[in-house]
Amino acid sequence: MTQLPAQPVIHEVNTRVWLREVQRRTGCRAGLGDVPKDAWDEITPHGVDAVWLMGVWERSPQGRGIALWDQSLRTAFAQAVPGIGEDEIAGSPYCIRRYEADAALGGAAGLAAARAELDSRGIGLLLDYVPNHVAPDSPWVHEHPEHFVRGTADDARRDPAAYLDTGTAVLARGRDPFFPPWPDVVQLNAFDPALRRATTDVLTGIGQVCDGVRCDMAMLLMNDIFARTWGQRAEAPPQDDFWPTVIGGVRERHPGMTFVAEAYWDLEWALQQQGFDFCYDKRLYDRVLNEGPESVRAHLTADAAYQHRLVRFLENHDEPRAAETLHPAKERAAAVLIATLPGATLWHEGQFTGRRTRLPVFLDRRPDEPADTALRAFHERLLAGVHRSGMRTGGWRLLECAGWPDNDTARNVLAWCWAGPAGRFLTVVNLSGQPAQGRVRLPWPELGSDAWRLTGVLDDERYVRTGDELTGPGLFVGLDAWGTHVLAIGPDRD
Repeated sequence: MTQLPAQPVIHEVNTRVWLREVQRRTGCRAGLGDVPKDAWDEITPHGVDAVWLMGVWERSPQGRGIALWDQSLRTAFAQAVPGIGEDEIAGSPYCIRRYEADAALGGAAGLAAARAELDSRGIGLLLDYVPNHVAPDSPWVHEHPEHFVRGTADDARRDPAAYLDTGTAVLARGRDPFFPPWPDVVQLNAFDPALRRATTDVLTGIGQVCDGVRCDMAMLLMNDIFARTWGQRAEAPPQDDFWPTVIGGVRERHPGMTFVAEAYWDLEWALQQQGFDFCYDKRLYDRVLNEGPESVRAHLTADAAYQHRLVRFLENHDEPRAAETLHPAKERAAAVLIATLPGATLWHEGQFTGRRTRLPVFLDRRPDEPADTALRAFHERLLAGVHRSGMRTGGWRLLECAGWPDNDTARNVLAWCWAGPAGRFLTVVNLSGQPAQGRVRLPWPELGSDAWRLTGVLDDERYVRTGDELTGPGLFVGLDAWGTHVLAIGPDRD
């Protein structure tokens, strides 16, 4: 098992789409065991610690059939990829029949080859796990009906969109508390002890073929959320919560396995306490995209230990593409912000090259889009520079940027620092579309009155300032709209 760093950089890859494009380029069959070295190079740029191969498990033929009959989905597919054919609609990767590597991707041997290739590069492998539901043609539906939320024949007649009559049992269709049931999945019962044991067994098996899992909508299995969602159908909650029971059981066999929670509704802290290593920071995503710098700054005042276990991102397969939602200059400023904050960071394949189409996960093909080579170079420089610097191995601290009475633009400037064995580092971001100025006081009195060199981690620009200035009135910064500084601070020896 590849041990991921304390704050890993994760690259999400849509496995089927990526393999299809590799095959188109090479003209050869491209299961996971057939991928050439240069294709692996493309998804493992310097600074990436783990690859999340999204969608490797066996998808449900029955779920695919439901998707093909859903006209709203077919319309969305055609809008995303004009001319998409039925043979290019694979079905949802979150409608899983079995947790076995899909034969179309090379099966178990292909997955093992992919893991070995990544491991040879010192890069970990993350895979999906969907704890809330399974496909209607999962073997569990007939073999273990006790694993599911149950209904009655009257339920199935009254509300067939919410209940599935299998002929031997009536089972609830999967849902969360805020939306109608999903038609292509069946709801597991988080309170059932046998289901908890079965989940532990499945995840233990998954832990033999990867280094960690991203758990889909993990909060739905929490005792209080599950009880509110299902009411009397859920019966009385057990004394112990779902995730401590399951994760504890898995870690008896795989103590180093990484658990990442897709989490919403401000439940990140609770899920961390229940055993997850990292939880999605959707709140930061929303604030960066839709709110002002004051809101982002307030978010970053949370306890540092909590922030170290968040997953920061600007896009993933559930969100619109950053190049579509953000002004190019803001996209770069936001990327600097994400890359230099504490916590894991998540980057979505195609984000580095400016893809704009948000692809439905059901599809095997995406539209051709020209690569933004300058944006790719920027991201490669950013990830590599932050990685080489070692800044995120130190201690992190949020800083203030002070203005003056006739210039309040400092309110748009965010600043933080890192200090540790790799050295001292400062990030300053103008999170606004107007120029901004201010002073950032550094928290290191040991700088004394000596001269210190400030070197750009990304651009190699150099400045010399005295310790008295840096720790007294503070470093003066003047930034263009969406401007940034990422600076290494060391003695000036010239």
